[in-house]
Amino acid sequence: MGRPRTTPDAAVLEASARVMSRYGPKDFTLAHIAREAGLAPATLIQRFGSKRGLLLALARMAAEGAGACFDAVSARHRSPLRALSASFEEMARLAETPQILANNLAFLQIDLTDPEFRRWMLLNARATSKGIEKLLDEAIRAKELRRCDTAAVARLLQAAAHGSMVAWAVFQEGTAVEWVRRDIELVLAPYRPVRSGAGSRPATRKPGTSYRQVGNLPHKQ
Repeated sequence: MGRPRTTPDAAVLEASARVMSRYGPKDFTLAHIAREAGLAPATLIQRFGSKRGLLLALARMAAEGAGACFDAVSARHRSPLRALSASFEEMARLAETPQILANNLAFLQIDLTDPEFRRWMLLNARATSKGIEKLLDEAIRAKELRRCDTAAVARLLQAAAHGSMVAWAVFQEGTAVEWVRRDIELVLAPYRPVRSGAGSRPATRKPGTSYRQVGNLPHKQ
């Protein structure tokens, strides 16, 4: 039986993620990661083979753990809708500063163009969509949201969150968490239940104008 590893691979990969947020793909080295993890660079080579091997291991860990991340957030909140918001707030912490966001986006270029990395990125994205969709379904059952196409809304929310982080980095007003929270609320607003007596009134039709239902919103024809 071999000697137990003093630093588990998961801890090394978490250290790698922290380093990657501080350096772009061209600047970070195994020496940076070894220092962060408290290991020798040779130990990293022994475990992962190369910097590419380590990055692929990190991509795999992120993809395989995406569902568990949603489960962990859900366990902390009784409200599915609050858990959904908290999930996006966790995502927004990847943009703690504009520089950190820029570094993460630089690694995204590799994910989009390298087939091996894209495989794990796609699995991660699909797991994230499923996690969001599951929370939307639970929010509907809890009557926090009206019935809707939760798969489509999940994709919309993902796109809104990603775009919101980039917009925050452009304007640099407040924090990325605040921007994402606000934009997610705006996307979800049409799907919230209409409260009776809240002063809302049905849309009036102009003569000769008809409406058809698109999702939960009336659409003028």
